[in-house]
Amino acid sequence: MRIATWNVNSITARLPRVLAWLSSAQPDVVCLQELKCGDEAFPRDAITELGYDVATHGTGRWNGVAVLSRVGLTDVTRGLVGEPAYEDEIQPRALGATCGGVRVWSVYVPNGREPDHPHYAYKLHWLDALHTTVLAEDAADRPFAVLGDFNIAPTDDDVWDISVFADSTHVTEPERKALAVLRDAGLSDVVPRPLKYDHPYTYWDYRQLAFPKNRGMRIDLVYASRPFADAVTDAYVDREERKGKGASDHAPVVVDLTL
Repeated sequence: MRIATWNVNSITARLPRVLAWLSSAQPDVVCLQELKCGDEAFPRDAITELGYDVATHGTGRWNGVAVLSRVGLTDVTRGLVGEPAYEDEIQPRALGATCGGVRVWSVYVPNGREPDHPHYAYKLHWLDALHTTVLAEDAADRPFAVLGDFNIAPTDDDVWDISVFADSTHVTEPERKALAVLRDAGLSDVVPRPLKYDHPYTYWDYRQLAFPKNRGMRIDLVYASRPFADAVTDAYVDREERKGKGASDHAPVVVDLTL
């Protein structure tokens, strides 16, 4: 089974590339983030024509997540247990589904903006709700993974220059502690291999030639239960999909499993 996660940064803007990538990479399950469209506007027909069932959770603003599967799609859950609101709104950032016997959650963790911003406190509360949801899944005895844009670099090596991020979100101790709590809950970080350079970055800013200079971050993560992690035969960042006109600022992370 091939499972992937990809922040597409607008499914509408990226649709031709998404369809081409689905046809070439042939993933069985795909977790998408940052759809930037509501459920009714999602290009369902174009994707189902490629053999995928589709579940979405979006409202047409800056968030939205989806799960695509060609191995079955059941037990769809929209939102986390005890999910917090931001400015009185529950944002569509998490979607769970069971696909071919594997339970996946597609997540788009809040950015946090700045450490002293209310959005940062919201991010930490949201991560608490993710932890609660993971515990409620009782994932120890089945293949289970949380995949998506975590907006957290797990270690200093996961950013191109840690000194640039000294006063920024994504690398703070409370954010990284939230990842450690997920690991304490029985999940492990499936680290992909890079297709080029030494570090498997998954995100590069559009500005200042960040991609060709490889000034990136590894913030798109796969946190997996032991049955899932033990079944992994390969994992890689599809860096090629970050190239060219109209690319997302994130690259897909692809995981191959033998179950």
